Amino acid sequence: MKKSLFLSIALCLSAFTYAQDGIMIHLDGQTTDLSGTTYNVVAPSNASFDVPLNVENHTGFPRNWRITRLRLDAPAGWTDGLCWGHATDPFGGTCFTSGQMNTNPWTTPGTQSVLFTINDGEYGKMKVSIDPADGIYGTAHYRYYISTNGFAYNDSVDVVVDYVAAVKPIKEEVGVTISPNPTSEFVSIQLAGMDQSSFKMLDALGNVIMKEVINGSKKLNVGDFNNGVYFLVFEASSGKTITKKLVVRH
Repeated sequence: MKKSLFLSIALCLSAFTYAQDGIMIHLDGQTTDLSGTTYNVVAPSNASFDVPLNVENHTGFPRNWRITRLRLDAPAGWTDGLCWGHATDPFGGTCFTSGQMNTNPWTTPGTQSVLFTINDGEYGKMKVSIDPADGIYGTAHYRYYISTNGFAYNDSVDVVVDYVAAVKPIKEEVGVTISPNPTSEFVSIQLAGMDQSSFKMLDALGNVIMKEVINGSKKLNVGDFNNGVYFLVFEASSGKTITKKLVVRH
């Protein structure tokens, strides 16, 4: 009983301590706290895109935070950037390119020109930029630490980016269906994989007895045709030729 009580108290204290770090991280325009969690996002394309995050100060004291980016995993050729500034900065803060963020981990500079004060109740804007390489699909994993000195981390958020190849629709194979076959009066023609096809009908001696364009489907009346074998030749816009044999039997 005492052991269970001690465990419960310890868990409560641990949760209380974590909640009292005074930092909240959430997507811009949202309120869900992402501190210590992972945000998953699907890359819309191979073009660079942004993940805008707000880092709120509820510590009760002014803070001059720095951001440390740790690249845990990323496909070859992918690059990333970062902008960090006060919520009131009309220019979005100071932005750093992938060329400037050339170490791993990398931390925003500690110079006075880059540091800024976030008072209690205010927040900083952290805009993460991810640029997947063209045709290099995969998953990238980044972690962003919050600290005042670049190494004693107070909080963090992970960003996992998935860039998957678009699934191309399976192109329907070009073809023609004729039925019934043999027939005594009518025959139905149905195109597949093409909207239109030039069409001609030949008798057994190769004489063209009918020639026209079919749009999708057509019903032919062969009630006046002599018994025998006929050949229906279709030519798609791609240049593919399809020949079907039709038997007329009265």
